[in-house]
Amino acid sequence: MAPRAADSTVLAGARVVLPTGTVEDGRLAVEGARIAAAASADARTVDLTGHWVVPGFVDMHNHGGGGASFTSGTADEVLTGIRTHREHGTTTMVASTVTGEMDFLARRAGELSELVEQGDLAGIHFEGPFISPCRKGAHSEQLLRYPDPAEVRKLVDAARGAARMVTLATELPGGLDSVRLLAELGVIAAIGHTDATYAQTVEAIDAGATVATHLFNAMPPIAHREPGPITALLEDDRITVELINDGTHLHPAVLELAYRHKGAGRVALITDAMDAAGFGDGEYQLGPLAVEVRDGVARLVEGGSIAGSTLTLDTAFRRAVTLDRIPVEDVVRSISANPARLLGVDDRVGSLEPGKDADLVVLDEDFVLKGVMRRGEWIVEPKTA
Repeated sequence: MAPRAADSTVLAGARVVLPTGTVEDGRLAVEGARIAAAASADARTVDLTGHWVVPGFVDMHNHGGGGASFTSGTADEVLTGIRTHREHGTTTMVASTVTGEMDFLARRAGELSELVEQGDLAGIHFEGPFISPCRKGAHSEQLLRYPDPAEVRKLVDAARGAARMVTLATELPGGLDSVRLLAELGVIAAIGHTDATYAQTVEAIDAGATVATHLFNAMPPIAHREPGPITALLEDDRITVELINDGTHLHPAVLELAYRHKGAGRVALITDAMDAAGFGDGEYQLGPLAVEVRDGVARLVEGGSIAGSTLTLDTAFRRAVTLDRIPVEDVVRSISANPARLLGVDDRVGSLEPGKDADLVVLDEDFVLKGVMRRGEWIVEPKTA
């Protein structure tokens, strides 16, 4: 069934989370595809008493869902994955690739860029092949490469303006020059899958890196004589850190540590989802590697490394508020406003303000998703009395 247009609608009675704070018994007007400053006289009223209304979620690191891979699926399969995540509140998302042959990744970038041009995706994130074999995680070691700026430029050019982020092990030969190139091109240089020292990480930040790819995962831990990349990434206000809040990738105390040191303005909650998100346990492929998902945890068949997640952002939101006790307003910044700002789409999405896209999520008092609207159309229409 096609999403139903909201036309002229007033969402009334909910706690509405705005950039200025939470409004109790709030009213949010929607006209067509946009949030309006005021409702028209014939607006339909939807009573959402006892609910929360928050901005649509923005996922800047996502490899697939609904049984479909962003890395290798057809256009229709990618759209299936997008729809799956939309049904879980992610109204804006980037498609992330994994390590592969350069020519394949360039072709893939061209294919995904068509979905960006259509407005289905907000951009492309290249995770690999420019990463460390010491911290490869679920990436094929045989296909890893040094971050040669010419090859980095090849992938960015192949994306036809749709490249938003490249994850690099910046300590590798060519790493710093690639960071500088990406900064010049307006593409996020993200430090991740790295074996860098503290000093090398500081160098990369000074060169223009602005994001830490899934902080704590696929990088050396903090040690008392070698603080490593985590310390440098936590202490620098120029860096926004990605966090995977699925209960598997991070202990709750580590999540709290990141929030405490970065502040809510420099955290981006992501899924790092793979095909099984919103789909179920079973056997999958992540690039060329076989993955088994059991009890919702994805691991490589060979070696057992965690292979992305099966997370959806509604679950990440609920965990952050109910288990981690992070204030709702801080979670909204981390899951919507911050990634929208980083991706350069915060003029349209990421907060509930007049003139922006009517992208929003309705949650009940227990923070369970009850409704999703994207560009004024209900993806999941809340049931009201």
